[in-house]
Amino acid sequence: MQVRPISPDRLTELLAERVAALPGAGTRRLRVAVDGPDAARPGELADALVEPLRLRGLPALRVPASGFLRPASVRLAYGRRDADAFHDLWLDDGALLREVLDPLEPGGTGRVLPSLRDPATDRSTRAPYVQLPPGGVLLLDGPMLLGRWLPLELSVHLSLSPAALERRTPPEERWTLPAFARYEEETTPAEAADLTVRMDDPRHPALVEHP
Repeated sequence: MQVRPISPDRLTELLAERVAALPGAGTRRLRVAVDGPDAARPGELADALVEPLRLRGLPALRVPASGFLRPASVRLAYGRRDADAFHDLWLDDGALLREVLDPLEPGGTGRVLPSLRDPATDRSTRAPYVQLPPGGVLLLDGPMLLGRWLPLELSVHLSLSPAALERRTPPEERWTLPAFARYEEETTPAEAADLTVRMDDPRHPALVEHP
């Protein structure tokens, strides 16, 4: 394994090139996950990919996984700070499949719901459906997306050391740290992902290259 420093701009270009080189790019709809805790800023990387993909003729739609959390009655059934519930119950995999990922299968409608529920109000966002054209790219971002059997053409994991994760997680959210430790142990996302990027310092990412 080699770890190669890379600038943020070059990282987005490299990832866009990797997406553009996927089988069927430009003709079929592709599903790309940017996996990582909020401290690794997966949403920022997903946003940064939109324009480089557009310039390559690949219209992109970013869908944050935070718009597909289960109702509070399920998420908080074991309390507001239960790390195991955060790991196991918060993400509504079924809704993600039904409303986002399955419609992008070959022969699918391409009709995507960009968000289902506002996690702050626990109400429907009433977001309208969006039509992703053939050749379009879905960018799904959020924590703990791997190991869930989600159908993806490419997965990118943003990795943080335990010390960096703790340092960059706000005090009021540090109850989630055991969930990320469990994710690392049970899912080993750096091995499950197609690409891994170390983000201990987002200004100086490093690409992890496996032989």
